[in-house]
Amino acid sequence: MEPSLSAAELDVRYFTHEDLSQIRQTIIDVHAEAQGADRDDEFKKKFPWFVDHWGGNPAFACVIAYDGDEPVAFAYGAPANPDHEWWREHLDPAPKKTRTFAYSELAVRPKWRKKGVAELVTRMLLENRDEDLAVLLVDVEHPRVQALYESWGFRKVGERRPFPDSPVYAVMLTELPLD
Repeated sequence: MEPSLSAAELDVRYFTHEDLSQIRQTIIDVHAEAQGADRDDEFKKKFPWFVDHWGGNPAFACVIAYDGDEPVAFAYGAPANPDHEWWREHLDPAPKKTRTFAYSELAVRPKWRKKGVAELVTRMLLENRDEDLAVLLVDVEHPRVQALYESWGFRKVGERRPFPDSPVYAVMLTELPLD
């Protein structure tokens, strides 16, 4: 199937924690294709665990974009635990706003890239959120991805290695709603 000409032609659907059993494999499959050769990286092989971890959160939110019946991209996350806003350690002073949405994952299948799909699913995931802020992590070895998030209003506030076997990530923060 030829991809749609633009993100505007995609059907974006919302999902929650209750839907995880129906969308889990779709998320894993889109992520695997989006990662390409990187999917063989030992840390990235743990992705199904992360899907279950985030999807197990009762406030899990996910959007999946479809071109017809074909899933082409997703974005997901969940509100951060107010007692565990780890990103605050990177700012002095930290913002007075405290409600944060942890934007955990974004993946776009290769043939739908550079069509506005990443921005579409990001905006759909983050619109109408009750939280004041959104935080995400971007591998520091992917500066173009970091620049993309910056173009949407995120700013780098520090760097973090959340797991001993994970890459170093740029910690990025923005106020909600996105501009």
